[in-house]
Amino acid sequence: MRHLLSHKRARAIIERFREARLLVIGDLIMDHFIWGKVRRISPEAPVPVVEVTSESLMLGGSANVVNNIHSLGGKSLVTGVVGRDDDGRKLMAALKDKGIPTEGIIADSRRPTTIKTRVIAHNQQVVRFDREKKDRIEPDSTARVFNYVKKAMRNSDLVIISDYAKGLITESLVEDTVEAARKLGRPVAVDPKVEHFDYYRGVSIVTPNNLEASLASGVEITDDASLHRAGEVLFNKIGCEALLITRGENGMSLFEPDSETHIPTVAQEVFDVSGAGDTVIGALGLALASGASYKEASVIANFAAGVVVGKVGTATVAPDELVMAIEAGLRKSR
Repeated sequence: MRHLLSHKRARAIIERFREARLLVIGDLIMDHFIWGKVRRISPEAPVPVVEVTSESLMLGGSANVVNNIHSLGGKSLVTGVVGRDDDGRKLMAALKDKGIPTEGIIADSRRPTTIKTRVIAHNQQVVRFDREKKDRIEPDSTARVFNYVKKAMRNSDLVIISDYAKGLITESLVEDTVEAARKLGRPVAVDPKVEHFDYYRGVSIVTPNNLEASLASGVEITDDASLHRAGEVLFNKIGCEALLITRGENGMSLFEPDSETHIPTVAQEVFDVSGAGDTVIGALGLALASGASYKEASVIANFAAGVVVGKVGTATVAPDELVMAIEAGLRKSR
């Protein structure tokens, strides 16, 4: 990877993170973790009995993208919809505690705040259950979101669309956002959902994982040849400047008009992949807003993801952690 990014260049880009401001549009989620231990199987059914030791609430979905940007030293503006409920108030309070503005968040009494509950025992996820409403956000709330987007985009260097298919991201919202960004010269990066790939035409970069890329392209990715075909299909379908396919233990693959770059994984141990995509899009967006090329930004995002998957829960990475991981990884790649 040393031919893609040097120690000196990485440090220079990461130091500029503090000057970058990103606008995040997406599905706001609260992640609820129940931590415990398993000592026996239930006599009522063949399932483990989890003895609960603690619980925690963490920012999830697009709120975790914002959290990752904040953790890496960048600034962010965020817009989305939460319920007019206790979970929505907790989510906004958690953002405010980090100094993240919440005036772009719309509270809607017609829907609940999305909350995902994960039961974790011995660093392993036992079960997850979701409380949510995935119907399309009501038109008046969508209009309020876009009005905020138009205003906030003027003070942003880059726009991130974090799509969790919870009702906010529609074809018209993406089209309007891309058009507004084009007029202002702002790049648009998308963390996608398979069912919405047709929405993303004309954005700057899209970051599907391996499964999403396979399903969206209709090409099952099993080897380098099928990866190449899937990348070509999606690249032509979306008409983007770059496509970054995240491939877990196989690293990442970046497609640009005249090149295809494969970036090996740098994760040492994988405990939890929850929120890794949020880290990728947050770090990628910050790097691009800080002057990195798509190749440089992809390498930085790869290292950031390698750090967070070694932690349990919806984790983030700090600038010094990222710098240390990059320096260690580049030394190994000599």
